[in-house]
Amino acid sequence: EHEDTSLLLPPPLEGQNYGAAAADGTQCPSVFVSRNNPARRDCLVVAVLCFGNLINFIDWFIVPGILLDIQKYFGLSDGKTGLLQTVFTLCYMLAAPIFGYLGDRYNRKIILGAGIFFWSGVTLGSSFITESHYRIFVLSRGLVGIGSASYSTIAPAIIADLFEEGKRTTVLSIFYIFIPVGSGCGYMLAAGMARSTGDWHWAFRVTPCMGGLALLLLILLVPHRIQRRTAAHRALSISGTIQRADEKPDVHRTAKTTWCQDVASLAKNCSFVCSSLGLTAMAFVTGALGMWMPLFLYRAQVVQGIVPPCLQESCNSSNSLIFGGITIGTGILGIIAGAEAARRLRKINNKADPLICATSMFISALCLYIALMVAQMNILSTFIFIAFGELFLSVNWAVVTDILLYVVTPRRQSTAIALQILVSHLLGDAGSPYLIGVISNAIQARNIPSLQWSFRSMQYSFIICAFVGVFGGGFFLLTSFYIEEDRKEAQR
Repeated sequence: EHEDTSLLLPPPLEGQNYGAAAADGTQCPSVFVSRNNPARRDCLVVAVLCFGNLINFIDWFIVPGILLDIQKYFGLSDGKTGLLQTVFTLCYMLAAPIFGYLGDRYNRKIILGAGIFFWSGVTLGSSFITESHYRIFVLSRGLVGIGSASYSTIAPAIIADLFEEGKRTTVLSIFYIFIPVGSGCGYMLAAGMARSTGDWHWAFRVTPCMGGLALLLLILLVPHRIQRRTAAHRALSISGTIQRADEKPDVHRTAKTTWCQDVASLAKNCSFVCSSLGLTAMAFVTGALGMWMPLFLYRAQVVQGIVPPCLQESCNSSNSLIFGGITIGTGILGIIAGAEAARRLRKINNKADPLICATSMFISALCLYIALMVAQMNILSTFIFIAFGELFLSVNWAVVTDILLYVVTPRRQSTAIALQILVSHLLGDAGSPYLIGVISNAIQARNIPSLQWSFRSMQYSFIICAFVGVFGGGFFLLTSFYIEEDRKEAQR
């Protein structure tokens, strides 16, 4: 006999188990939840997932937060230093589709827990790697990227199963707010631990403890299986489109076209192609800024004589603390401002979304260029313009997703999202940290080694980000020429 599951959720409809159901088709209850408080259970689950997302993105940005210490410890050139984040992003990008496939077929809670345990263990292990084993350190960053991919692909799907369309959008927004918050906390945690202990290795020993807590909460508070709430909810596409009543719930129109046909159709969708290229430019700039900006600010301060060159074991980490705070503030404000601006301007202009993205990219590129040019003269002005550059860059994240959802027909949206993620990472933030480092190396090699050229090499290599930002704005501007026609085509 099976235990009464009415305390957990309403009786499930056919095919509603997420991930893989038990092999014999039975449904296993997991944790006890009060009959009168199913909403409380959902809130606890979301809180646990948000906490995990916070840890996930802290781990992303621990290395940039103590980049100077790591570079000095291993004796790395700028090119080899940039390779750390490139390997992380490439492994993340390649592993994400695999975990998406597994999450649709096997139990998501187990995969999620295994991912947290794996990346926390690798992060802890990387704190004991000695200076003669740089390649092992690079490998450890790639393995952390694989673990992070398991979380980023599966946690949003669990939230989507818990909530219907209206609440789901709000809850996912809360979940994604922890991306800039976690990123900023990564800089601040790494810099703070390096400063307080005098040893940068301790920065890699905090998040594993947090990961252990997240794993415990996951085991105790997240149900082993979650059923989607209603048939209508189960039928929702990513954009919220509901199946017609005369459609069979398990028969989708995607069966009429092959994957190759879907890709060919998307390649002809000018709005999708142009907005994806714009997103790739955003990812390129974001990846480069996230990796190199604290080190660039340090070199600018050395040239100005504000701080001395780092000769001791633990280097000055104040720039990482400040940049982390900027990342948190501008990320939250930018995402909220972008969503609100799009909501208001759509009422008066059907092309509002791509025009908002284009304007934001142009302003962000200009602010970044000014920040680079004034860095040698006034560090306060540099911080101000970097903050505005990040703010306008953050405006676009929510808006770009909306563009995809209404210019691509619902039956092709999953494929479109997968392609957009692949392209934006592959041509964007997977390569930009390494490219900036390589260009900086090449400039230094052509000049006499000095603190001045150490700064200028980074300054000149960073200028490429400003031009890429302009190209991104141009792609979003092109999107505005096609978006109305492609929106109508998707609605048909």
